[in-house]
Amino acid sequence: MYPTRRGLTGAALAAALAAASRPSRAAAPVPEAATLLAPGPEDGPEARMAARAAAALARGLVQAAAVRVAVLGGPDGITAANRFASSTAPDGRVLLMLPGLAAQAQLVGDSRARYEPRQWPALCASLQAAVVAGRGAPADAAPLRVALPSPGAPEAAALLALDLLGRRTTPIFGLSGPAAEAAVRNGQADALVICGAAPGARAAALGLAAWFAFDAAGGGRDQMAPEIPSLGDLLPDPHRPDLLDAARAAGAALRTRALVVLPPLTSADVVALWRGAAQRWAEEAPGPADDGARRVGAAEATMLSSTLCAAPDIALAYREWLLRRLNWRAG
Repeated sequence: MYPTRRGLTGAALAAALAAASRPSRAAAPVPEAATLLAPGPEDGPEARMAARAAAALARGLVQAAAVRVAVLGGPDGITAANRFASSTAPDGRVLLMLPGLAAQAQLVGDSRARYEPRQWPALCASLQAAVVAGRGAPADAAPLRVALPSPGAPEAAALLALDLLGRRTTPIFGLSGPAAEAAVRNGQADALVICGAAPGARAAALGLAAWFAFDAAGGGRDQMAPEIPSLGDLLPDPHRPDLLDAARAAGAALRTRALVVLPPLTSADVVALWRGAAQRWAEEAPGPADDGARRVGAAEATMLSSTLCAAPDIALAYREWLLRRLNWRAG
């Protein structure tokens, strides 16, 4: 038997909500300046999102403070996360904008990922929908060709999910974004992962049905695609709960545009101070650059982190599946 993992309990959620609004945050010293580490490049979408988040965090603090952005490495966020993990004191002066790809690298065992994000207190996040779409229905008997970027990419969670649903599949690697959509249009692939705004309409435009969305933080349907069943809806009693949790972790990496975190061992007062400030960014009206994404505050970001940053046994189950199913191991 494999233990079933659930989202945060109601008590934990209440604690997260309380931490986000705890009055004692005013007693914590407000840093005169703070740095938000962010993935590069300097002119990339992640860096631009970090600049907007940093400005909102500065406005949300109870006293005026400067929050600057330091861009490190590439868009996968591994360099920024390594720097954050190795050189950050828990004094509230350095924060990290963690993209889903950095958590995915840790999930698959990428040797470059020298960090453990499960203990990083979450402040806020930017989320997008992630939907698996294909021809026909997920229970059909015909073999299915699934367009995927690579075995180590979070999109491979679609293949694992379809395995758990009992669907015969063949991965076609080297395809993502527009290239995957072109492969579907040209009849070279039968299914793909659609991320971002209006996934149901985009699937229909490709002649596909939206089969399922990866679960929202804490379980259930994604608010950005409420008309589409969640993976948990289709697998209420999986024979391998650990692999379902692994698929959810990789699916959360697809859904996470950014998760803003503090270092481990940061004091409760400092965490509450920053969570109060982060609520400002979460509540601001989204701009054109959000492109269908949804900003969330501390409570939902904490639930997201519990799924995204999988426990060691879940990560091991995913790595074993990658090796057995795709003969692939991270370098």
